[in-house]
Amino acid sequence: MSPQRIHSGEDMPIEHLRDSLKRFNNLYIGSSILMVVVGILAIVLPLAAGIGVSIFVSWLIFLTGLAHLVYAFAARGAGGFLWRLLLGIFYIAGGLYLAFHPSLSLLSLTLVLAFILFAEGLMQILAWFSLRALPASGWILFDGIVTLLLGLMIWRSWPSGSAWAIGTLVGINFLLSGVTRLSYGGAARKALF
Repeated sequence: MSPQRIHSGEDMPIEHLRDSLKRFNNLYIGSSILMVVVGILAIVLPLAAGIGVSIFVSWLIFLTGLAHLVYAFAARGAGGFLWRLLLGIFYIAGGLYLAFHPSLSLLSLTLVLAFILFAEGLMQILAWFSLRALPASGWILFDGIVTLLLGLMIWRSWPSGSAWAIGTLVGINFLLSGVTRLSYGGAARKALF
């Protein structure tokens, strides 16, 4: 094999690999910029973003119901058909109800999010007690306290906080993910060119 070729199942010239990585990197950077823009929009319009997330989750619940129905009929001879059928119907009905009542869905999701963040923060604080001897373990405690306080803040402002909580958090997540990916993409671009 010549020095210009690498082995990955089949021989491929390095230049061909470099061209493929350059094309992928441009797509990666473009999608990262899109994530930043969507994150900023979600932060600026948190209610719209929150309702969008609620509708998406509602349709996922609906699709889960369809999957339960398919399984109920596919495994009909295995027993439990009626329970599987009813479970599928409940999922479908609940998903449709939430999809057509997105404000109720947003209220519910916000309350669940508050409890999840509270529990996660509490678990991180408890984990810190067993990890406190490790270097930089203070970050675990810091993250736990911030997460716990965020959960409490959302819970205390519920239901009125439902208008901003989910959309803002999704926006922050998209913004940070986009910026992080832009950093990776920029570093890869420097290495490729």
